[in-house]
Amino acid sequence: MDTIRLCCPCHFGLESVLKYEIGKLGAENITVSDGKICFDGDEAMIARANYRLATAERVLVELGSFTALSFEELYQGVRSLPLEHFIGRKDAFPVKGHSLDSRLHSVPDCQRIIKKAAVDRLGSKYGIERFEETGALHQLQFVIRKDICTVSLDTSGQGLHKRGYRRNSNDAPIKETLAAGIIDLARVRADTVLVDPMCGSGTLLIEGAYKAANIAPGLRRHFTAENWDIIPQEVWREEKEKALSEVVKGTVFRAIGYDIDPEAVALTTDNAKKAGVIAKVSANMGDIKDFIHRDGTVTVCNPPYGERMLELKQAEQLYRQMGERLSPSKDRPCLIITPHEDFETFFGKKADKKRKLYNGMIKCDLYMYFK
Repeated sequence: MDTIRLCCPCHFGLESVLKYEIGKLGAENITVSDGKICFDGDEAMIARANYRLATAERVLVELGSFTALSFEELYQGVRSLPLEHFIGRKDAFPVKGHSLDSRLHSVPDCQRIIKKAAVDRLGSKYGIERFEETGALHQLQFVIRKDICTVSLDTSGQGLHKRGYRRNSNDAPIKETLAAGIIDLARVRADTVLVDPMCGSGTLLIEGAYKAANIAPGLRRHFTAENWDIIPQEVWREEKEKALSEVVKGTVFRAIGYDIDPEAVALTTDNAKKAGVIAKVSANMGDIKDFIHRDGTVTVCNPPYGERMLELKQAEQLYRQMGERLSPSKDRPCLIITPHEDFETFFGKKADKKRKLYNGMIKCDLYMYFK
């Protein structure tokens, strides 16, 4: 097969982290835009990216982009795309997407036009009028932004944050892909002692263990494109075996979590077992007011925050306690993500560096202390 253009969306603020990850995979012609990295590869790259990328939200095959000021332009643009290179005569190809700041703003109408164009294109190639759509799923996705329509095929299925280890979570979990980005920015290595004083469901600790041992985050799950005819099963087997062979064993890395809630402690332990890293992760009961921040450790934290006034006041009091107990320095670096704009005031120390991130739809800052 010819070179395939692939695209991975990511959390806003993690573009540089994902670009570095993609570069390590051997991808070519990498381009960066807000919340998205695109690159060239082959069918093996589809499998490799799905298994290995820690901060990508999913892996898409980008079929093409074109101006769509009218439904006719939308129809003709989709009909010109090489859909038959990926979609077989029995495959399913539902359509979903969204439109923003564009003349074509009705998503249901756009879905209908794109489906018709896809049926007409594939029908002309296969010489058929009706499609069974009983075969492998090929989810067509479209984004129309400022009158430019981009059409892609989703190779991942469930979002890549679904690692397979966190079937349960606490009330305010951090997304696995965002946690992996924070771990990367914290420069976690094979000899790091990682601490989370409010560990919740243990996501930061588990992603830290994955990073330290070079464990590909997608090894415990499946992907939609595993059922595609264009990618031989041996490609998936080879990429998985290669990823498994590169896991670093015998690291001295340790991840230690604390939480005031016994259910969170149990949840972290359970999730670490599911993730296969329980030998490196431990969780204990502990209150932030009793926390001792030891030299040689790296602390990461997603503290609770309040949306209502009473909760907000409680959160601000918590930030004061964190500042007293964490007392970050060069020997005790600390990374804290929160949406509270005055966090530094309550924490009592200005961050050495800040990075804007989004936790879902919530605009946050990652406060980084390393001096």
